[in-house]
Amino acid sequence: MDFGDFANIDIEKLLSGNSSQFMKMEELQKDLSTLVGRAQDEDGLVAVEYAAEGLRELDLHPKAMRLSSGELAERIKLVVHQAAEDLREQVEAAMGRAFGEENNPMKLLGDPEAVLGRVREAEVTYNRTFEDVMGELDRIRRRLEL
Repeated sequence: MDFGDFANIDIEKLLSGNSSQFMKMEELQKDLSTLVGRAQDEDGLVAVEYAAEGLRELDLHPKAMRLSSGELAERIKLVVHQAAEDLREQVEAAMGRAFGEENNPMKLLGDPEAVLGRVREAEVTYNRTFEDVMGELDRIRRRLEL
């Protein structure tokens, strides 16, 4: 029986490639769990740590109590936003190391057209593969006279 290209698959290479991918994903998961975004206002009155679980630390210098409640609230919101942005940049860098910059999923989030382009490419590949498989199954059916 003719198996075509399937007979020439290097199983060891296939398995080692998958093992390598799993190790990379495990390493990425560990890296992501340790990342912490940090920010501080220009006067050093408000400092924030932001992690995957959200706001981790909020430190207010005693002099911050001299600010009006509105001004303090604005500074806190600004510094929390900056810390979250710092965390996002760290996640993007970690994803770039794991997937390569060209395939970095974080870069796709900011570019919906690129995501749609990738989806269209995947659809074309899927359709071509489906047609090839169905053609092969039809050929087998005819050979077996079913």
